[in-house]
Amino acid sequence: MKKDRIVIFDTTLRDGEQCPGASLNTGEKLEIARQLALLKVDVIEAGFPIASPGDFEAVSTIAREVKGSTIAGLARALKKDIDAAAKAIEKARKPRIHVFLATSKIHREFKLKKAKQEILKQAIQSVKYAKKFADDIEFSPEDASRTEQEFLNEVVEAVIDSGANTVNIPDTVGYALPGPFGELIKNIVDNVPNIKKAIISVHCHNDLGLAVANSLSAVKAGARQVECTINGLGERAGNAAMEELVMGLKTRKEYFGVKTQIETKRFVGISKLTANLTGLHVQRNKAIVGANAFAHEAGIHQHGILSKRNTYEIMNPKDVGWEKSNLVMGKHSGRHAFLSRVKEMGFKLSKEKLNTAFERFKILADEKKEIYDEDLLAIIEDQLGKEEIQYFSLEKFKILVDTETTPEANVTLKFYDGKIKSSRASGDGPVDATLNAIDKITKLRCRLSDYEIRAVTKGRDALGEVSLQVEYKKQKVRGKAAGTNIIEASARAYISAVNHLVKKQQEA
Repeated sequence: MKKDRIVIFDTTLRDGEQCPGASLNTGEKLEIARQLALLKVDVIEAGFPIASPGDFEAVSTIAREVKGSTIAGLARALKKDIDAAAKAIEKARKPRIHVFLATSKIHREFKLKKAKQEILKQAIQSVKYAKKFADDIEFSPEDASRTEQEFLNEVVEAVIDSGANTVNIPDTVGYALPGPFGELIKNIVDNVPNIKKAIISVHCHNDLGLAVANSLSAVKAGARQVECTINGLGERAGNAAMEELVMGLKTRKEYFGVKTQIETKRFVGISKLTANLTGLHVQRNKAIVGANAFAHEAGIHQHGILSKRNTYEIMNPKDVGWEKSNLVMGKHSGRHAFLSRVKEMGFKLSKEKLNTAFERFKILADEKKEIYDEDLLAIIEDQLGKEEIQYFSLEKFKILVDTETTPEANVTLKFYDGKIKSSRASGDGPVDATLNAIDKITKLRCRLSDYEIRAVTKGRDALGEVSLQVEYKKQKVRGKAAGTNIIEASARAYISAVNHLVKKQQEA
């Protein structure tokens, strides 16, 4: 392997799934594994086969179905574990058995109740036994960051002599700090005689919020494989987040001098898939894949972004799967962002009217967390002295939904001249059917590019707000509506967007 190449070992399906509440079935694991392969992850740790029949089935299925990546199964340094792992990965095109055994003093004394020489002997025997089933063997001295350096080096040398191709140095409990952890890796590089026969890997936990920092420090010290997870999932506070790690290496490549083969543009997609399947959603301020990662509200930042993107962004959002940066209109937004959004919406205002509109915007922004295009539209149209024409309005609708038929909607719209027209359509769901029926009446086949529902109030009778964006011939407009009937709110929001679209076409 080239010295400047970092192997990315993903353990989302093993360590990530150990995160409380993140349990996945075989089908869900397989879907994530397929996406990991498309992401060009080098190694996918598919699970811990001995843990349960379900885990064994998942690892076997992934080994059989997923191509491109090495498929690894985890095993304790026990024959029965290694047998299970070997059986589970036997159909993989590139199989790996990952064996682990604790080596730290606290684990030796209180968990394993074994002396150093017993640990050393068991490590050697387990690697030799695993080597009978696969050529690619990885060994992990569990809790390596709290293991005495001399003994850790001894174990590493012994397992490499026994056939380990990769030696993983785990910070199992997230105890390490970047400086000392880098020194620990460098000590292994400098003092283990046969270290060049194996790849040094690291597996860092995030208990102190340092998993990515520790991993990057290890890479700088000579590690050439990093174990990580999508969204940083994992035991307790999680593992090193793959998206943060990879983009750290890519963004600061002049410092690290290494590269990965990861298709970074797939990060946002696989992040959302993993979040949806595990039910563990990403916080808005999460680096790289959080909703706010490329969002700007502060006026100074918005001005900078509009002048030159990299004044406040060190990465291009498109490189990780976002469509573009998001300038959020709120109380911290400045005149430049306001003017940019007004122009984007297709309006031209005199300097006097623009000043008045901006003052009204700032007053409204103090009352609302986020200003939507509809709010801006109302402010702008007031300055233009025009009253918005309702080209279409919802008269009534009827939905037919049951478990055995395709949902159908019958929608009646009123035109601005008083004419009434109805249409029936089907769709993937009640909302899709309703919007398809509206399209039949308006003769505009719009693409729904964004759709969001949020509860405005609490309780079973909560008011739901629908915010959506539609595209038509490269034009984008938004619509918003609220109501206790979310289908009706969706229809009204869509019609609002269509009205804005027609208005823009009329003005053009």
